[in-house]
Formats: sequence, structure tokens, C-alpha cells
Amino acid sequence: MFLINSLKKGLQAGLQTTWTLGKVIFPVTLIVSLLQHTPVLPWLIKLIQPVMGILGLSGEAAIPLVLGNMLNLYAGIAAILTLDLSVKEVFILAVMLSFSHNLIIESTVAAKVGIKLWIILAVRVGLAVSSALMINLLWQGGQETAQYGFIPKDTTDPVGYLEIGLSAVQKAGLGIVQLAIIVIPLMIIIQVLKDKGFLMVFSRWMAPITRMLGMKENTSMTLVAGLTIGLAYGAGVMIQAVEEDGVSYKDLTLAFIFLVSCHAVVEDTLIFVPLGIPVLPLLIIRIITAVVLTMAVGAIWSRFEHTSRKEATYEN
Repeated sequence: MFLINSLKKGLQAGLQTTWTLGKVIFPVTLIVSLLQHTPVLPWLIKLIQPVMGILGLSGEAAIPLVLGNMLNLYAGIAAILTLDLSVKEVFILAVMLSFSHNLIIESTVAAKVGIKLWIILAVRVGLAVSSALMINLLWQGGQETAQYGFIPKDTTDPVGYLEIGLSAVQKAGLGIVQLAIIVIPLMIIIQVLKDKGFLMVFSRWMAPITRMLGMKENTSMTLVAGLTIGLAYGAGVMIQAVEEDGVSYKDLTLAFIFLVSCHAVVEDTLIFVPLGIPVLPLLIIRIITAVVLTMAVGAIWSRFEHTSRKEATYEN
């Protein structure tokens, strides 16, 4: 009976979360998919091409950069595989896209959780640009042409308004199905673990790490969800954490700052293997950036809170 109640509560939470996120993911995916077949993406590519040289990239590298940010990592990587780029360029693109990809959907989902949209955009785009500038400045090698691990399969683009519309609806629908397949079982498992008391144990294990990052222990599940399954799908756990575990706005913001730097670490790292670049440095860069940035923001935030409390005490 205990297990059945946990399963019911988990299923209910999963369905509710799928509905909440689905209302964001479906229309955004639909709109972006339709934009692929309009002059909008070519216009964006043309717009940012002049600044590519500053980032250590050729003008054509704007294509995967725009596709990766407007769509997802797969689109960005597929575009890279069609271009003759240097190893350095491919590595810069990989680092930039690891920080800033699927920007519209993931940032909108972050806003749904309660984080200010401008914070997420500023952190993600800022990290992407600053990392490219640093790599271009510090790394003088990598000028040889990149050797890719495989050639992407030929795909047939939809033709005509009807095919384009159906393709867009199909992508948006599949996005919701994929969301449900991941989120509902995850919420059920978390509910069972929570009712069994395992999450309290897990939070204690994670306590040193969350404290080091400037957050309380109840943020642990938010961090783990984002690290393992990413921002969009991990948002379901984050929403529940805010509602049930009393995660503060400060801790939620710090968790998101950490996760926009370093989320879905296994998938988003291994996905770059076909590009023929060393993925271990990519992973190390993401982890170090996430830790240092989150600790810095947490320390500044805590100092600001301490100063505000002292000023309030003096005024009273």
C-alpha cells in the first residue's frame, strides 16, 4: 500500500510537470522548427559573421553556432561535420556550444522555474564568448584540419508549406513524448526514494559539495538532476524542489548558474566525440568553470546579504 501511494504521487507529479514544461517546449520547438525554413536563420548567421574572427573562428563557423543555439547540440554538430574547420576552431565551437546551446527552450524553461531570464542568458552567452576569447588567445596550435569521426547521414528537407508544417508539429510532439518518457519515471523514482527516506541520506552525502558551492543541502536533487539529464528535463525535479523542499531563490539561482555551465555532463560531453577533438579537456573546462563561477557568485551574494543585514540593524 505504501509503494502504491508513492507510485500514484510520483505519477501525478510527473504528469503535472510534463504538462507544465510541455506548454513551453511544444510552442517553442514548433516556432523554431518553422524558422528553419525562413530567412531568419540565414539573417542571424550573416549578422554575427563579422565578429567570428575575434573568437578565433572563420565566417562559416557562424552556421553551427547559430543552429546549435537556436536548435540543439545535434544540429550544431551536424553543421560542423559539413565544414572544413581547423582543430582549434572545432574545439572553440565545442566549448561555446557546451555552454550555450538550445538557448531558447532551456532558457525559457529556466524562467518557468523562477529564474530571471536575463540572468540565464547573460551567464550562458557570456561564458560562451569569454571561453572562446580565452582559448583563441592562449592556444596557438590546432591549425591542422579537423578529422571527423563520421560523416552525417543525408537527410531530405521537407518541401512545401504542408510538409514543413507537419515536420514542425512532429518535432514538437516528439519533444513532449521524450519529455514524458524521461520525466514521469524520474518523478516516480524520486517520490519513492523520498517516501523511503533515501533522499535525506543523499542530501547529507551531497552536503559538503552544496555548501562549498554556497547552497543548502536541499538543493542536492536539483544539482544531480541537471548534471545527469540536463536543464530542460531536470527542470521537473527543480520545480518540485522549489514547491516541496523549500529551496530558496538564492540557492535555486546558484544551482542554475552551476548547471548552465555544467549540465548533462555525460551526454553533452560524449556527443562531441565524433568531432575528433579531446573531450576530457572540454569536460574539465566545464566543471572548473561551473565550480569557480558558482562559488564566486555565492560569496558575493552572501557578502551583500551580510552588509544589508548590518545596515538594517544600524538603522533600527
